[in-house]
Amino acid sequence: MGKLAQLGLDIAKLWSKYSGSYFSGMKNTLVLALIGTLIGCLIGFVCGVLNTIPYSKSDHPVKRFVLKLIRVIIRVYVEVFRGTPMVLQAVFLFYGLPYFSDNAMRFSSVWAAAIVVVSINTGAYMAESVRGGIISVDPGQTEGAMAIGMTHVQTMTSVILPQALRNIMPQIGNNFIINVKDTSVMFIIGFPDFFAAHRAAVGASYLYFPSATVEMVGYLSMTLIASFLLRWMEKKMDGSSSYELVQTDQLTMTAGTYRHPDDGTPFDERSLEYVESGKEER
Repeated sequence: MGKLAQLGLDIAKLWSKYSGSYFSGMKNTLVLALIGTLIGCLIGFVCGVLNTIPYSKSDHPVKRFVLKLIRVIIRVYVEVFRGTPMVLQAVFLFYGLPYFSDNAMRFSSVWAAAIVVVSINTGAYMAESVRGGIISVDPGQTEGAMAIGMTHVQTMTSVILPQALRNIMPQIGNNFIINVKDTSVMFIIGFPDFFAAHRAAVGASYLYFPSATVEMVGYLSMTLIASFLLRWMEKKMDGSSSYELVQTDQLTMTAGTYRHPDDGTPFDERSLEYVESGKEER
């Protein structure tokens, strides 16, 4: 109990002195994670759609070559940025560009560099998620859309993507939560996120574990709130589970008008209406 009491006192000391820095770091972390996830989702949607454009041997050779080249480029992009740590991607982009260009090319701010790194990293994961979401939609819906004369673009925007978006919504939320945590590596380029506030507080107070406890609670709070909001959004996208509105449809037969298949139809010889109409004609 004595150690827990001491931990509480140390945390209180840190909070009274560095609470502003902690809150500022949390705000920067959330903003970076949100912007990076949104841009990454756009990149992923573009890559996923381009990666699923169909082609056949009957298509023009130029079209087939372009689509194959696009798929190769997307595959290289996905494998490189999924297969390397984000911290090294930040180092290569922030320090590598001026190194290879003799300072002719460099980021003007750490915000721009951090957003680019998080966005392209998220886009690599979302590209495969979008491709999987598109593939998961029943192929019969694509065939039905083509049967009524819809183009491939119309089919994707009006039929496939709305369903694919709902299918990959959990993955979008998962990537946002991952970005909230993984943006902690942006301290390597000097980004003032929540983890950078922890490093600054530790450097001034030497209270490493108490500050790490504050970080743990802060990250957990952010991810739990994000999870709650994302689940709420998923329920909103699912809509109401009540089907009472269907019964008010004018095209829906009211109760008691359905017939058992064995009763036949008014045009069936087994039907009572058919037999009676025959008697009247006689």
